[in-house]
Order: sequence, then structure tokens, then C-alpha cells
Amino acid sequence: MASIHLSIVRPDRLVWEGEVHHVILPTVRGELGIWPLHAPEIVALGSGVMRVHFDADGGETKRIIVMGGYVEVSNDEMIVLADHARRTDDVDPSVVKLTRSQAAERRDTLPEDELHRAAYYDTKIAWCDLLLQYGEY
Repeated sequence: MASIHLSIVRPDRLVWEGEVHHVILPTVRGELGIWPLHAPEIVALGSGVMRVHFDADGGETKRIIVMGGYVEVSNDEMIVLADHARRTDDVDPSVVKLTRSQAAERRDTLPEDELHRAAYYDTKIAWCDLLLQYGEY
């Protein structure tokens, strides 16, 4: 069976690596499917769930929540450089809710001219919302 070597990396660590049959991922322009022999491509990663399939019929699947970054495909190798990435089965809703609440509180107490820090907290809140929406718990 033809396969793709997939590496999913975020800034602080390697999230997952291995051989897969195909991948469906969110991009900024919609979902994109990557199968073996896919043409070389670089795309901007969107926000949502990336579905990693290990066989042709989609039986065994790994789901990864991603937000932002880039994907490079070349020579049956795929590298996902994600700003944020986490397996759907690795979400603790109580921790995520606390983190979201703290981020919103900090954002809301910032002076009006702290736009860059407010944007940081907005992104953190959006990430928490994705985790709560797609986490399997």
C-alpha cells in the first residue's frame, strides 16, 4: 500500500509522526485531502479537525485539532507546522475552561492601547473554543 510520511509539529514539540494512507485537513480555503503521489504543495492551515486515515476505507482514524500554520507536501512526505495542535482525545475540559476564563479576564483588564496583547488573548480564547468544540471527553 502506498503511504505518506506525516509529521505534525507545533512550536514546543512533535505532536505525532508516522505512516498514513491519507489526510483530510482544514485550510484557510476549505478542506483539502492529501493522498500518496499528491503534487508538491504548500498551504496555509486553517482551524478545525485534521483527520488522519491509516487505511483506504477510513477504518482507523486519528483526529487532531489544529489552528494556524502551514502544511508542506512533497514526495509522499507531509509536514504540518501548526501554531496549535492537539489530539482530540487529549483535552481536559475543566483545564480548558479555566484557561479560557483566565485569558478573557486578562484581555478585559488590558488598557485600550494594548492591542497586540489583546490579540494574543483573543487567539488563546479561540484555541480554547476549538478544544471545547472538538475535544473527545
